[in-house]
This record gives sequence, structure tokens and C-alpha cells, in this order.
Amino acid sequence: MSANYGASNIQVLKGLEAVRKRPGMYIGSTGPKGLHHLVYETVDNCIDEAMAGFCDKIVVALEKNDVVRIDDNGRGIPVDIHPTEHISALELVLTRLHAGGKFDKSSYKVSGGLHGVGVSCVNALSEWMEATVIRDGHIYRQRYERGVPKTKVEQIGDSELHGTTIRWKADKSIFTETTTYNYDVLKDRLRELAFLNSGIKIYFRDERLETPKEEVLQFVGGIKEFVKNLDEGKGVVPEDPIYINEERDGVITEISMHYNNSYTENIRTYVNDINTRDGGTHLDGFKNAMRFVLNKFLDSNEKLKKSLGTVDKDEKLTYEDISSGLTAVISMKVPEPEFEGQTKEKLGNTEVRTIVDQVVKEKLTIYFEQNPSVLEAILKKAIDEAKARIAARKAKDNMRKKSMSDGFGLPAKLADCSMKNPELCEVYIVEGDSAGGSAKKGRDPKTQAILPLWGKMLNVEKVRPEKVMNNDKLEPVIATLGTGFGKFFNIDKLRYHKIIIMADADVDGSHIRTLLLTFFFRYMPQIIENGYVYLAMPPLFKVQLGKKEPVYCYSEAERDEVLESLGEQREKADVQRYKGLGEMDGKQLWETTMDPAHRKMRVVTVPDAIAADKIFSVCMGEEVEPRRQFIENNSSYANLDI
Repeated sequence: MSANYGASNIQVLKGLEAVRKRPGMYIGSTGPKGLHHLVYETVDNCIDEAMAGFCDKIVVALEKNDVVRIDDNGRGIPVDIHPTEHISALELVLTRLHAGGKFDKSSYKVSGGLHGVGVSCVNALSEWMEATVIRDGHIYRQRYERGVPKTKVEQIGDSELHGTTIRWKADKSIFTETTTYNYDVLKDRLRELAFLNSGIKIYFRDERLETPKEEVLQFVGGIKEFVKNLDEGKGVVPEDPIYINEERDGVITEISMHYNNSYTENIRTYVNDINTRDGGTHLDGFKNAMRFVLNKFLDSNEKLKKSLGTVDKDEKLTYEDISSGLTAVISMKVPEPEFEGQTKEKLGNTEVRTIVDQVVKEKLTIYFEQNPSVLEAILKKAIDEAKARIAARKAKDNMRKKSMSDGFGLPAKLADCSMKNPELCEVYIVEGDSAGGSAKKGRDPKTQAILPLWGKMLNVEKVRPEKVMNNDKLEPVIATLGTGFGKFFNIDKLRYHKIIIMADADVDGSHIRTLLLTFFFRYMPQIIENGYVYLAMPPLFKVQLGKKEPVYCYSEAERDEVLESLGEQREKADVQRYKGLGEMDGKQLWETTMDPAHRKMRVVTVPDAIAADKIFSVCMGEEVEPRRQFIENNSSYANLDI
């Protein structure tokens, strides 16, 4: 490193060089997430045209060789010469940061792309890009390589249509992990956009297949359909979701909601189609209004107020009481949104809180006055929650204290590891004392802890949170992980960064895995989202030929391959089918399932939280008919031996 540091050491990055130098600053990462972000940025431009009222059709196509094509029937990016920059507006938009129509409110009243960096970043991070614009009766095209124009904006034909087509191939020197797009990941976001923009039709094509497939994503019911979709398979009140749509001071508030028969809240909030995962002022306004309206109606209903049965006459419903089983979608259109942080995941506009608060108070009051039976059902559910809250207040305080104390109250059956660094520690949650005994003998005691489970696991989909807290089958799991759960969950207290479910490869084992994953998904979703939950994959067969080292096989196909490789000696081989983990001794369990150098495991992910939520509700919930339909529709794909 040179001690000389002067003006010559200062680098100036021109054009899109900054994006190529530090791509993570603009798209988050250069892994699969960043790769898919290229598609989102480009689609967002089309959606902005739709929100402005000039586009109702978008085509997203995955071509062969990792090429993406996105076109819309909007106005088309302008191609005339910019008055001060003296180059085509098309070239300006695609080759300069902070250049775009989003800053001009006469062009776009609201937009998701705020900073004018979207499609120019896609261009910078692409091996090549082609932009085709149809407007003013003509077709124009320009080609770029790694963000640099390789042709001028050329008129290549005539057309009475209008719109923009962007085609590109991601640069492998930037996206070194992969340049292959995941169809399902993209479909999830496109479906979300179709729900949020009821007037738009999105054609999603996969042209990489021998027979290309196309899905049309259009939801005329908009966010009302979104709410119904989120709660498919659950009993809901009201059947037709409550819907609010109001514009005030240029801000549009659109909300749809209903209650289901579960005890968990599911609220999704958006601002200009951006998913504000961390909420913000719009969510604050909604919560305050909900609490105010329902308490106002409760105060005027002596019968229901009396049923609350508290000594304190001024006891009010809390938001936690009101939000039990609430599913809602809040979609805001804000002309000048202010987001906290670069990720745009929390709205900061204070005026939006006031607008949402006023709109929800007014509209909900009118709705409940016109639908007293719906109001009564919602109030009864909230009162039940309040009763449980009041009765369990002491128990919750105890649980909070217990979860905040490291190492306190660890289960007697837990064989803990000696190391304390969570990043190096793993816990095997094992089905049964027999397998637990073998696992304890075979483990590495420095880094591997063993927690045996016994008896029938609780199905948390069907019970109140208080029952979960006091359940003798789940309490050891909660205490072992050390995080608390639900509202008291704290991921910083997690004692192991690998939570490995090790169950038999049979129907009972599958059931235990499903029940545990349901619990994690409902009450500790962050451990799944952070990639801390794994499924152990014990072998199904042991193939032994004489005194040679045994070969462990994890499927019938593997077993057949091994036997085939033995040729004429296959008849002499001894094939053992493992019916359960308890049939293996500690040494075998270590060699096959627990040794980090040789074991096979599956990390549990939730790439589609909406789909996972629906499957858990259908398969584990109270409603029989949706479960019957699910089994009939998916029976051909069933595989009980995981």
C-alpha cells in the first residue's frame, strides 16, 4: 500500500461504471436474488405506465440461453433528442443513472421506481441489451453492450401500435453464481403485481421449454381476490372481504380484509406496488383506526362489554386482541413516498398515517353499521382473545423471563453440546428415545446436541397460542432453542444455527416433520427464512457384500444401482431395509446421517410464503373439504418416503 495519497488516487467512475464496480449497492446482491431483481426493475417500469393509465398488457418471457424479454403496450420511451443532453431520450434513460420520467409528476403521478436507476442498472449489468420502441407511427431500436451504446437509435420500420420491448442477457462476469432464472420465483412477484393492479394482464411465458408454456395473470377483483387467495381453505368472516378505496390529498388508500378461524395475523402492505415488509406510517394509521373503531362499538354494546368480564371497567381491546385471525392487504398510491433505508421496506410519510387513520375510521364505521352480524362476530373473536390475554398475562410474563435467560430451564432429556457459539452448534430433534439414544452415542459432543421427542406432537394449526406455550411436547423445543416464540421471539437468542429434524423415513416420520415445520412456520418463521432448519436424510438401505465396507443407499434407485454394479455377485449381497432410526447403532447413525463430511441434509426454505401458508392451512386446519380436494388433486405426486 502506497503512503502517497493525492488527487491522482481519486477515481471518477463515468456513466454506468459505478454500477458494474459495486452492483450490490444497486440490486442488493450478485446472487440469484440480484439476478431476479433485474426482471423486477424492468417490470416496474411497465407497471408505472399502467398506474399512469397508459398500459394494460405486459409480456414477460424467459427465452433460451438465459435471455429475458419484457414488453408492454404503454406510450413507449421517448426517442427524440433531449434539449440539454443532446442525445436521444431512449439512450439517456438506458445509460445514465437518475435519468427518467419518474421525477416529472406530469408524466407519472405515482411510481415504484423512484430514483431513476432501475433499467439503466439492468443495462449496465447485462452482456448485451436491445431496446425496441414503438411510438408516433415508427419502430426504433438501439443495442448496448455492458451499458455502452453499440448502435445509434435507428428507425427500423413503421407501426400504428405503441409500447416498449427490452431484451437482455445478464453478464456472467457479474452474476458468477448463476444467470438462470427461476420460473416460480418470478411468477410469485408477477402474481402479486397482478393482484395489486386489477386493470392489468400479465402474460408470463417460459420459452426455454420444448413446448413453451404461458400463464395469464389477471385478477379483476384486485386486492379482494388477493385476500381470498391468502385465506383459501379457511373459514372467513365476512365471506366477501371488506373493501375500502378512497383518494385524499392525492394519496389513494386501498384496503381489503377479513377474519379467518386461525389465531395469526397476516397483513401485507404496499406503497406504489413496493412491498413494505417493515410496515411504516400507513400500517400505523390502519392499526390505530382498527383499535379505535372496534373499541367504540364495544363501548356501545353493554352485553358484549359485560362478557369481557374484567374487574377493570376501562379495559380496552388491544390491537393484539383485534388482529387475531386478521388477513389484510393495504395498497397505497403515494405521489412523493419517503422510505426509510435503501431497501424501501418502511414508509416514513407522516401525512399518510393521518390519511389512512381517517379513511379507515370513516369507512369501517359505515360498514359495521350496515353489517351488524359481521361486527358482532369480529367483536366476539376479539373479546375471546382479550380474555385469553388477561388470563394468560402472568403466564406470558413468566415465559418472557424464561426465554430471556440463557441456559435456564433446559429440558432434562436434552444432551447439549459443549461449545457455546451458535454458528458452530447444531441440534438434532430426534423422533423417539431409541433413536435419541443412538444419536447421543454417535454424535460429536462438542458441536452436536440431541433432543429426543416422545408422544404425539401438537398440531398448532388447531389451537390457541396459550396451548402451545404450555404443551409438554413443544415446551422442550422452545426451551432448547432459547428464542421464545410468537410475539416474544428473539432470533438473537437462538442457541444453534442448524436445527436438524431427524425422523424415520415413513408415514409417522413425515407426520412429525410436518407438525414441527407447522410450528416453526407459524411461531418462529425467521429460523426458516434464515436457513437454520434442516431435514436429516437417513439411508433407507444398507447393502453389504461379505466383509467389504457397507454401502448406504438413500432411495430404491440408489439401491438398484449399487446391486447392478456388483454384477454376478449381487445375489450374495445382503440388503437391509431400515424401518427406523432406532435400528442403527451410534456408529452407523454417525457414519450415515450425522457426520458433516458425509451426511445428506435438506435445508428447509420458504420461497413462497403464500403457497406454504395455504398448504399448511389446507393440510393441517379444521376445514375438511379443501383438504379432500388437495389430496385428490395431488395424490399422483405423493411420496411418503422422504
